[in-house]
Amino acid sequence: MALTPNEAYAAKQPFVDKETLEHIVEQFPTPFHLYDEAGIRRNMQEVRDAFAWNPGFKEYFAVKANPNPALISILNEYGCGCDCSSYTELMIARSLGITGHDIMFSSNDTPAADFELADKLGAIVNFDDISHIEFFEHVAGPIPKTVSCRFNPGGLFQLSNGIMDNPGDSKYGMTTEQLFEAFRTLKAKGAEDFGIHAFLASNTVTNDYYPKLARILFELAVRLERETGAHVAFINLSGGVGIPYLPEQQANDIHAIGEGVHAAYDEILVPAGMGDVAICTEMGRFMMGPYGCLVTKAIHEKQIYKDYIGVDASAVDLIRPAMYGAYHHITVMGQPGGADKTAAPVTDTYDITGNLCENNDKFAIDRELPHIDMGDLLVIHDTGAHGYSMGYNYNGRLRSAEVLLRPMARPTSSAVLSARAITLPRSTCCRAAESCWPSRAPKVPAVAPWTSVWPSPLSGTNASRSRKRRRRTWISATSRVRSSPSSRRLKRTEASTLTRSSALSISTCKTVPTPSSPWAPPARAPR
Repeated sequence: MALTPNEAYAAKQPFVDKETLEHIVEQFPTPFHLYDEAGIRRNMQEVRDAFAWNPGFKEYFAVKANPNPALISILNEYGCGCDCSSYTELMIARSLGITGHDIMFSSNDTPAADFELADKLGAIVNFDDISHIEFFEHVAGPIPKTVSCRFNPGGLFQLSNGIMDNPGDSKYGMTTEQLFEAFRTLKAKGAEDFGIHAFLASNTVTNDYYPKLARILFELAVRLERETGAHVAFINLSGGVGIPYLPEQQANDIHAIGEGVHAAYDEILVPAGMGDVAICTEMGRFMMGPYGCLVTKAIHEKQIYKDYIGVDASAVDLIRPAMYGAYHHITVMGQPGGADKTAAPVTDTYDITGNLCENNDKFAIDRELPHIDMGDLLVIHDTGAHGYSMGYNYNGRLRSAEVLLRPMARPTSSAVLSARAITLPRSTCCRAAESCWPSRAPKVPAVAPWTSVWPSPLSGTNASRSRKRRRRTWISATSRVRSSPSSRRLKRTEASTLTRSSALSISTCKTVPTPSSPWAPPARAPR
């Protein structure tokens, strides 16, 4: 049943209320991406619970969805690994102390340097093409003991409710014949433990996708073991579990999805004597998407053939609507100190636009919303995945800030007391690194717990010249790095000096005991 405009507008509400948001924008100028730490943690725990029936289950977060080290660190506390697809993503994982079989390296058209670094870090290499086996040996060395291969069944992938996607038109993966040949080749070259990986549909909003994919891969795994003699140690369902961008969509039930996979596992793998196979996933959108939003402000209204509201964000900050025509829900919060419009009646129809010199720079077209006044804050929903990470710099526009909304925690060390934080209503706080606007810059950089304040990069031989550019700001990003199983440190990553940058790094999360992963593929044997 179709929703009325008022029902559609009210169907999705932000994870941050207006009062809290007003406190945040007093410190951090719009536009910025805001992330909900409590929601990220709650969802990660739900995923673990949904697959707890499988002792070897492991989620490899798709770093491409959101490469912010602080957010990856939160997931890593729950035993989550990293699904990396490039050299840079491997570097991010390494900077956080995530190495070895906590990395699943799933790439395509892979440069030599990427394979070299993946091998150096001991990552599980997921071969996208059979020709990559020889290429890997040439550029990285002998085949590792644990490997994976990506499968593409071709044709159309369908569920009971219709066609989901067209793997036959996808550049990824191997055919069935190539997969069997790859297993035999890899086994002959010394591989001992094998994985199978497939990604057949994107952003599915149904509980049936993973169970259907699991049945395909489970039946394939049984055949591979019997016909090649290779030991299938894990099956990687990849990503594809989506989120409800549209107000009329229902969110996926991860527990129902987990039980659907469980039923297929007991029906296919267990009778075949393969009850020890571990299940892996590489979710990105499902892990982060709903727990991020883009906060922006209405700065212009233009009335010509249509009614346009210009905001201070643009496709630089969120490209999905411009690139795909993707829908992102918008909530009008209202002006700071003014009326709350989150539940206001829908009265106007707008195009919500950015300031790029491209006509597709629009967050919404013909969107029915409450009346928007200049200065109103707008929240653009579901930007936690493929939002900031897909940003770019067209027209010389700089990247937006990223801010983490955190549950209030009682300080447990003097270092916490020295950190700058904004205490917000409803037992929440927002903590971030140095603000980029001189008029709003903290007197000292905010730091994460159990660290010292980082020295200013405006020192050394270029200090005097840099001080003249002080108004152009400097940014330092902090990321959690695990130096050993029993100790942790925070590592500073310096970003380039930017002119009038609106970039801002978010702080790392507080240190808490990190649950160890219940399973990882066998460690690579020494060469």
